[in-house]
Amino acid sequence: MEIATATDAFAALAQETRLRAFRLLVRAGPAGLPAGEIARALGAAPSTLSTHLGLLQRAGLVTSERRSRRIVYRADFDGVGALMRFLMEDCCKGHRTVRAAVRAALEEAA
Repeated sequence: MEIATATDAFAALAQETRLRAFRLLVRAGPAGLPAGEIARALGAAPSTLSTHLGLLQRAGLVTSERRSRRIVYRADFDGVGALMRFLMEDCCKGHRTVRAAVRAALEEAA
């Protein structure tokens, strides 16, 4: 992943509503959620949420699919994985303590 792409992803996540929406979509898994359901869960206006979700999509963290009159959003797990690999590229080489902490965090999250 290029630094510019990672910067876009971090910028997209650096706002509370977008971060909450992203986390909600990660928890929803591959099925994703319709835009209206995301708006209700976050207490966000649909038009505002649409802007936020578009930014997350352009950053490669979210995908969308139109189903009839609804748009279903999903976390883009390939994009998330690329961002995680970017973060981990330099931090863990040769550092057993850091690797152990990251491994423990991943196991705890699962």
